[in-house]
Amino acid sequence: MLAAMPPTPPPTPRPGEARIRDRGDACPGALRLHPADDGRLARLRLPAGCLTVRQVEVLARAAETLGDGRISITSRGNAELRGLGEGCGAELAGLLAGADLLPSPTHERVRNIVASPGAGLDGLGYADVQLWARALDTALCAEPRAASLSGRFLFLLDDGRGDVAGLGGDVSLIAGPEGSALLRLGSHAFRLAAADAVRAALTAALAFLDAAEAAGNGAWRPRELPDAHVPDWAGALARSGITAEPVPVPPLPASPPPAPGPLGAHALHVLAPLGRLTAAQLRALADGAGELRFTPWRGVVVVGAAADRLPGLETHGLVTRPDLPSVGVSGCTGRPGCAKSLADVRADAGLVHRGGLPVHYSGCERRCGHPHGTWVDVLATGDDTYLVDGVPTPRTSLPEAVTTARSLPTHTR
Repeated sequence: MLAAMPPTPPPTPRPGEARIRDRGDACPGALRLHPADDGRLARLRLPAGCLTVRQVEVLARAAETLGDGRISITSRGNAELRGLGEGCGAELAGLLAGADLLPSPTHERVRNIVASPGAGLDGLGYADVQLWARALDTALCAEPRAASLSGRFLFLLDDGRGDVAGLGGDVSLIAGPEGSALLRLGSHAFRLAAADAVRAALTAALAFLDAAEAAGNGAWRPRELPDAHVPDWAGALARSGITAEPVPVPPLPASPPPAPGPLGAHALHVLAPLGRLTAAQLRALADGAGELRFTPWRGVVVVGAAADRLPGLETHGLVTRPDLPSVGVSGCTGRPGCAKSLADVRADAGLVHRGGLPVHYSGCERRCGHPHGTWVDVLATGDDTYLVDGVPTPRTSLPEAVTTARSLPTHTR
């Protein structure tokens, strides 16, 4: 069930050419562990980022007993365990399966579903897309062909507020008024009934697999298909009995991520410092909660918690207020966990600077985990040197340089 995977960077296509994938997708999973300098890495897909309190305890225990005691939150709201031992795969799989975190061993890497984390909690949005996420996960796991999707293929479910619609989905559903939904597929869009939304998303994913098989270039995502092999989206929907009206692709709805703090009357949004939680912090978040939802902004929505819990969570080192300097700051693993990294970027990201644009610290040019949209690019070029949006900057000058870059208007970048 387990396999180690060396990095396999794909060939770079010429301008205008489709990418050719001559190797299988090596994206890590919960059953396919990735070797790193700090041990093995497991990536656990959490559709819509959801965890029950029982699952939280299992995840915390796995981090403590098998890994380095921490849980990383990815830019898709998934969870990563690091520092895993060489022979722990079977034990980890058993723990996760016992907590219903592995509903399908054959599909565990394709359950990439991001949904508006505040859906159903704060009165915003047109539909509770968290319910869509659960239904889509069930449908994915029940469809044998869906196991052929890449571990990078992404479903986005936006409740209409625009918080996740722009995160680079391959199949995006955006809830609309009066029981409608917009299915967005790259440069194509269809208006359909919300009742058909989940079935339409799965149909679109299978249509991509048909096109990828015909193209023969090993595409992992629709944008990698040659121009002559665009999926027959409309035909696939019609053959599935889904009434879908082709419409011009509208601008993406866009709203900023929720600030740390209350989310409606009975939920909180809390950020994990640099996207990592200790097992103790994870347990503190779950204490008295109904469920947790990991977010694509490397935070956690605590369902069933009121604002009076925020001071206690802040004492655990969690980011609970929008005025804290660490809001919007992320970083790759860096040294010592990654052999490719040129610096301990997490230590350097801890240098204090004021808020503004998101900022991401990268240990090498791969820029793993960087945010979508406009962000400040802090790239290590050596132990004590960086590029801040392309400008050479010594490590000692990072706070000032990043503060200045974060404050620049978007149109000047």
